[in-house]
Amino acid sequence: MDKEIFYRYAPVVIVCLALIFQYNLFVTPEKLEQTHREILTEVAQVYITKSEFGNVKEQLADINKKVDKIYDTLINERSFDGFNRN
Repeated sequence: MDKEIFYRYAPVVIVCLALIFQYNLFVTPEKLEQTHREILTEVAQVYITKSEFGNVKEQLADINKKVDKIYDTLINERSFDGFNRN
């Protein structure tokens, strides 16, 4: 009876094992570490860090303040010279 069950399910087991090895369903730790390093390098190239984002945000705020000062200065000079007739 044991041999009959073995002979009956052996082709299914062999096909399952072949699919597992063919599609690499189980990953070795070395391969996982390599993939992890690749992901980290790709992320580092595409995205910025939180501190870099904060620095850029501060720079944009400074630029915005300077543009506002320039705009206010131009408006004051135009109204002082009489160009602004509103």
